[in-house]
Amino acid sequence: MKNLRMKAARAGKDLSQQELANQVGVSRQTISAIEKGNYNPSVDLCIRICQALGKSLDDLFWPEN
Repeated sequence: MKNLRMKAARAGKDLSQQELANQVGVSRQTISAIEKGNYNPSVDLCIRICQALGKSLDDLFWPEN
């Protein structure tokens, strides 16, 4: 499942995939794969992404009803 909420939050902070990747310590390809729904990040990586984007785990990673 695509993570459009993460992509929107990243865009809202005016960050490229590379910039977010640099902030959280992964490759740009990892950020792309998460946004496309091709990779399930670890809880640790989810937390780092949330901190970088100023969002909660629920905001970005909890399934919507």
